[in-house]
Amino acid sequence: MLWYAGNIFMRNFLRIVFTAIALFFVFGTVSVNETNAQVNQILKQMETRYKKLKTLRANILHEIYNPQLNETDIMQGSAICLPLKGRDALLRIDWKTPFSESLTVVDKQYVLYRPQLKQAYTGSTEKMKKAPSIMRSPLAFINMSKAQLKANFSVKYLGAEKLRNGTKTWHLELTPKTAQNYKKTDLWIDGNGMPLQMKITERNGDTNTILLSGLKKNVRVRRAEFKMTLPKSTKIIKN
Repeated sequence: MLWYAGNIFMRNFLRIVFTAIALFFVFGTVSVNETNAQVNQILKQMETRYKKLKTLRANILHEIYNPQLNETDIMQGSAICLPLKGRDALLRIDWKTPFSESLTVVDKQYVLYRPQLKQAYTGSTEKMKKAPSIMRSPLAFINMSKAQLKANFSVKYLGAEKLRNGTKTWHLELTPKTAQNYKKTDLWIDGNGMPLQMKITERNGDTNTILLSGLKKNVRVRRAEFKMTLPKSTKIIKN
C-alpha cells in the first residue's frame, strides 16, 4: 500500500513540475527551419512577441488525460513569469484546485511546497533532465538553442482553430525527429504570436494539456514574488 501511494505521489509530483517545464517552452522562442510560409509567419510573430514580453500574469489550467482509464485530472491556479535576458525566466505557479500547492523555478532550482503535508521538495531542473521518466523529454526544451530546435523538430501547420473559450488560434504540431519519451507537442498560438495552449502526447497515449487564460502582459511583477517563504515547521526534501 505504501508503495502504491508513493507511486501515485511521484506521478503527481512529476506532473506538477512538468507544468513548469512546459511553460518555459511556451514562454520561450521557437525557431524551426521550415519552408511552409504559414509556419514561418507564425514563428516570426512568436519571436516578435517574446522580445516584447517583459512580464506575464495568467490563469493556468492543466489537464492530464489517461485514455486507458478514460480519466481526466484537472488542476487550476495562477502563474507569473519574468523573462530575463540571457537566462531562464523566473516562474511561479500557485495551484488552487483540487489542492493548494506552490511551485517556483529560479536559477534552475525548483521548490514545490505542499502546505497540507508541511513539506517542500527542492531540486535542480538540470538534474531532472537525466531522469528516466516523463520529465526527461519536456525538460529537454529548456535552454535548447535555435540550431538545436531546427535539428530536432519538424513543424506542421494544422490550420486555424478556436480554443474552448472561443479564442481564435493557429495550430502547430511539433514532432521530434529522433525517438523521445513522447510522440509530439501541439501548440495553439493567438494572432499576436502568444502560445495559449500546449499539449504533449506521450507514447502510451496519455496527454498533458496546459491552457493559459486571463493574460496580463507587461504588468508589474516583483522579483520578490518568486521567493518561496516556508514556515519553520516545513520538512525540506531534496531531490
